Amino acid sequence: MRSGLALLLLAALALVVGPALADEEPDVDRVLVTCGSVIKLEADKTRHVLHSHEVSYGYGRGSGQQSVTGYPEMDQAGSLWIVRAEDCRQGTGIKKGQELRLQHVATRRWLHSHLFASPLSNNQEVSCFGDDGTSDTGDVWRVEWDSSEPYWLRDAVVRLVHKDTGAFLSNHNVKYQRPIPGHTEVFGFKQKGQHALWRATEGVYFPERTKA
Repeated sequence: MRSGLALLLLAALALVVGPALADEEPDVDRVLVTCGSVIKLEADKTRHVLHSHEVSYGYGRGSGQQSVTGYPEMDQAGSLWIVRAEDCRQGTGIKKGQELRLQHVATRRWLHSHLFASPLSNNQEVSCFGDDGTSDTGDVWRVEWDSSEPYWLRDAVVRLVHKDTGAFLSNHNVKYQRPIPGHTEVFGFKQKGQHALWRATEGVYFPERTKA
């Protein structure tokens, strides 16, 4: 891992409440995505990572909220997300079908969707909304996958379904121009497909805590 990414991940750790257990070694062949983990999500179709930044959608046609895109470069602080869930202790594995929120590390806003049109394809807009003290049901996503595995695993293909609208978090190769050239559109879509497949890749994965 490049030194720049290592520093970014260390900075992300400072934002997560509670230390990881130093005396517990994760199983490198089966790493669980757990509550409090800081992850990157890579789109299966484009190999771009889920990204956000201080660039907003335009008012009028769009919501004016912070934009969410796919980005081809992995070594970016704007592509780190903290996994949050209700009544979920840090280090607890995320189960199949569980509802969760993804908090953007750099801006503290939540991955969000609603019934605004996405700017490039006129599908459903995906944005970042709120802050540490502000969130609503538009920030809630359900994680699902096709295998019988009960827990979300690193590098396993999953889908994220928006609770309020039933749309799948999606990415395709339609690209923005200025002010974010090279970024691809992230949007909500009501049908499954390769556009709706994601993998948790690089990150800080808190190991599951064992009872004393």
